[in-house]
Amino acid sequence: MAILTPIGLLGAGGLGGCVNISALDKPIQINLNINVTQEVVYRLDNEAKSLIQQNPGIF
Repeated sequence: MAILTPIGLLGAGGLGGCVNISALDKPIQINLNINVTQEVVYRLDNEAKSLIQQNPGIF
């Protein structure tokens, strides 16, 4: 039985399909159109706003 197993595998290998791999005619192009928009909105209460106006060099 041990002798028939490798022979069976070799015979089954001949029954498999053929695989062909070939390069494409044209290069692959990947177009990425990305638009990143960032909007920062901040609100200061009146106390903080007056503190900043009184001390302009704080920042």
